[in-house]
Amino acid sequence: MELKEMKKKSVSELHKLLAELRESLLAMRFKDAGKQLKNVRDLRVTKKDIARVLTLIKQKSSATPAVFTKESEVAAQTKNK
Repeated sequence: MELKEMKKKSVSELHKLLAELRESLLAMRFKDAGKQLKNVRDLRVTKKDIARVLTLIKQKSSATPAVFTKESEVAAQTKNK
């Protein structure tokens, strides 16, 4: 699945997708251990997809990340005085 498609999904849909990807990864690991997996690269692709989904979930769940710059620190210091 492409990143553009993932970005359009809600957090609950991303959690469902994450569960599906983890199940898929588990099945692939068992197939790989039994030498039944044809394309071993799929393991790597699935792991990267899981990382992308986790990143998107974290970005969407945090409303606004706190970004501190020099200007905001100066403003905070002058406000406290």
